[in-house]
Amino acid sequence: MLRILGSAQRLCDGWTRREALRAGGLSVLGLGLADYLRLSETQAAKQADRATKSFGRAKSCILLYLYGAPSQLETFDMKPDAPVEIRGELKPIRSSLPGLDVCELLPHTSRVMDRMTVVRSLTHPYPLHGVAYALTGTPKIDVPMELNPRDSRHWPFVGSVVDYLQRQKTGNKPRAVPDNIALPFPFSSQRVGEVARAGPYAAFLGGAYNPVWTQFHGQATKHRVKTLQEQKLNVAEPYMGITPGSRFELATATELPRDITLDRLDKRRSLVEQFERARRDLPAAEAGRGFDRYRDMAYNLIGSEKVRAALDLNRESLRVRESYGMTLFGQAALTARRLVEAGSRFVSVFWDEFGLAGSAWDTHWDHYPRMKEELMPGFDRALAGLIADLDQRGLLDETLVLCLSEHGRTPKMQNVKGGGRDHWSRAYCGLLAGAGVARGKVVGRTDKIAGDVTERPTSPKDILATVYHLLGIDPDALLADRTGRPMPLVPDGSVISEVLA
Repeated sequence: MLRILGSAQRLCDGWTRREALRAGGLSVLGLGLADYLRLSETQAAKQADRATKSFGRAKSCILLYLYGAPSQLETFDMKPDAPVEIRGELKPIRSSLPGLDVCELLPHTSRVMDRMTVVRSLTHPYPLHGVAYALTGTPKIDVPMELNPRDSRHWPFVGSVVDYLQRQKTGNKPRAVPDNIALPFPFSSQRVGEVARAGPYAAFLGGAYNPVWTQFHGQATKHRVKTLQEQKLNVAEPYMGITPGSRFELATATELPRDITLDRLDKRRSLVEQFERARRDLPAAEAGRGFDRYRDMAYNLIGSEKVRAALDLNRESLRVRESYGMTLFGQAALTARRLVEAGSRFVSVFWDEFGLAGSAWDTHWDHYPRMKEELMPGFDRALAGLIADLDQRGLLDETLVLCLSEHGRTPKMQNVKGGGRDHWSRAYCGLLAGAGVARGKVVGRTDKIAGDVTERPTSPKDILATVYHLLGIDPDALLADRTGRPMPLVPDGSVISEVLA
C-alpha cells in the first residue's frame, strides 16, 4: 500500500489523495509520478483561485453561537452503527444534502442542508467552556481566563475586530447601525451561580469595541426545571417559547422619553459637551475613549430610525416570525437578519445560559429530555428559518452565516438520570453558509464513534481565519496590544480552502 506524506487533500472527483492511494497505489489508477505532481499543481491552483474569488464576498456576518456545546453525535455526525452507549437513542433522517443524515429532531434543518457546508473535523485541546478560545485569536485558554472577562491575556472577539477595522476605514465616525451587535442580552448575565464568564469582548482593543448588546423584554410561555448537580430551579424558559409581543431593545436607549424632543436633546448635548471640554485628560485614557464612543453612539442611536425599524419585529408577518420559531433564539435570529439588512456588519446571537449555570447546551444531566423538549426544537426552527429566509430574499449570497460552539460532547453516554454527555474537544462540528461558502459540502471526517478526527483536522482558528477572509480582512493582519506590540489576528489559523465556493 503506497502512501505519500499522509495527505488528505481532495481530488477533483471528491476522493481524497489518501483514499486514492490506499485503493491500490498510483499505478492502478494509471497515474505516474508526473501525473500526480501535475494533479497537485492543478489542485493548488484551484484552491488559490477559490481564495481569490471568495475574498471579501461577505458584506456582513451572522453568528449563531450555541453556548455549552451540542453533541456532534446528535446533530451532524451521527454514528447509527456504533454501540447504543455511543449512538444513543435518537435516529438519523435523510437531509437535502446527499450522503449527510442529520438527527431526527432537526426536520426543518434537514431541508436546508444543501445550502450549507458542514465541518465535521473541528478539534482542539481545551474541553472548557472557552467561548474566548472559539471566538478570538487567543492561542490558549484555561479556567481562570474563562471565569474572568478582564484577564489581561484575553484577545479581542471576532466581532470587535471587525468593528475596529471598519471604524479605522471610516475615520471612527459614528454609524447609524452599530457594526458589532449581540443578542439577546449581555453575555452570561441571566443565570445564577458562579461568576461572569469571559468571551465576546474587545480585550486589548478597549471597551469602546465591546459588542453593543440588546436587552430582551418579554415573557416566556413555558417552564422547565433545570438541574446543576444538587440544585434544581423551576425557570420560565424563553428559549422554549415567548409571547409575540416580546421584543429586543439596545442596551443604550433607542427611544426618547415622551417629554423630550430632539431640540431639547440637542440643548442638553451642548451643555454636556461644555463640561466635557474642560476634562482634557479623559479622552486620552482607554476608559475615556470608550466613554466617548458610547456617548456618541447613544446620541446617534436615539435618532436612528434604522435601528428602531430593525428591532421592530411587528413589521414582519406572523408567517415569517413563526418560520424562525416563536422562541428567544428564533426571534433573535430574525432580528439579526433585520439588523444586517439595516447595515450592521457583524451580528451575534447567543444561546446563553438562562436561570441556572450549567444550562444552555451543557447537557451533563437530562441529556435526552433536554434535547427533545428544550434545545433541538428551537434550534431547528431558528437555523432553518434564517437560511431559508436569507436565501429567499437574495441575501444569502452576501451574508455569511456561522453556527459554532466551543467544543463537542463525549462519545460515550454517562450513566446519569436522563443520560449525559460531558465535554469533548477532540472532535465536533461547525456550520458555515452564505457569501463565498460552498453549498452542500462536508469537510472532514471522524472515527466510528465521532471521538477523534481522521481526516482534515480543523482548528477554531482556521474557522476565524476563513471568516476574516470572507469579510475582506487579511487573516495575517496585525493589531497593536495594550503595550503597542503587534499581535496577529489569528496565530496559526489558515483559511479552509475546502469551505470556499
